[in-house]
Amino acid sequence: MKLSNKFTLSRILLSPVFFILYFLPIWTGKFSELSVAIAIPMLVFMEFTDFLDGYYARKHNEVSDFGKIFDPFADVMVHLATFFCFIFSVNTTGYLPPIIFILILYREMTMNFVRMVAMKKGVAIAARKGGKFKTVMYVVSGFFALFLETLVRFDAIPSCFATLKIVSVVLFVISLICSYVSFIDYLVNFKNVLKG
Repeated sequence: MKLSNKFTLSRILLSPVFFILYFLPIWTGKFSELSVAIAIPMLVFMEFTDFLDGYYARKHNEVSDFGKIFDPFADVMVHLATFFCFIFSVNTTGYLPPIIFILILYREMTMNFVRMVAMKKGVAIAARKGGKFKTVMYVVSGFFALFLETLVRFDAIPSCFATLKIVSVVLFVISLICSYVSFIDYLVNFKNVLKG
């Protein structure tokens, strides 16, 4: 397997590990601090591999149609797994309203379907600028929510915590808007491929 694809695969494999780590204290009532102490660097690594796979694909001339599909698929796995976690918290309400998660889920599943349809016609839909900006917003929203949950698990909740939770929801709403704007952009730019 190419090095770039190994980085991509690592994101897919670590996504369920992050999920288990996040929910372990919710399920057991134990390991609150330890779970986020491991989850934070894990999420940093997963998001960093999104840069590494593209970097090494270009550096080693490994850019391929498979990679153009595999990379966004791994991104979806990471973000849906982490976003689902942020609906919940150890001892407070979550940071992501379920309706926003469902709408993001619909967008990502539909986009994957569009990629499959295009691939059947011999076209690999690579990430566009709108899609990349959407991903940046996903990353910012995810890390902010994890930061809030870290405060909760270390029992370091500030007096402005309620305001911070509102900020978290706003970030996820912006992410949702960016996701649908980029989805429309993909449909417009690849309408000739999808027309049939």
